[in-house]
Amino acid sequence: QVQLVESGGGSVQSGGSLRLSCAAKGLPIRLSEMGWYRQAPGKQRELVAAITGGGNTNYADSVKGRFTISRDTAKSTVYLQMTSLKPEDTAVYYCNARLGNRWGQGTQVTVSS
Repeated sequence: QVQLVESGGGSVQSGGSLRLSCAAKGLPIRLSEMGWYRQAPGKQRELVAAITGGGNTNYADSVKGRFTISRDTAKSTVYLQMTSLKPEDTAVYYCNARLGNRWGQGTQVTVSS
């Protein structure tokens, strides 16, 4: 059974950095596009960054130049390195595997000004 387990969320001040991890159990991540989404209170869930099975990446305009998605296929883990964090980045961040449309439980990121 596929399970996505996120970690690395927390609280930081504006300008700080965090790295999120998503461990994919039961799924070789090279076989699936993997994405990070976020949902802020009262807002719809939105795509933050994605990486295809071939390693191509794309980002939401709001995070370009600040966030980097990467993966370690040997560990079946996807990362989201977040720098220059802003209060508007505050949200619950979710990992998604397009193959089978699997979601993790989410991890809270809070950025204070």
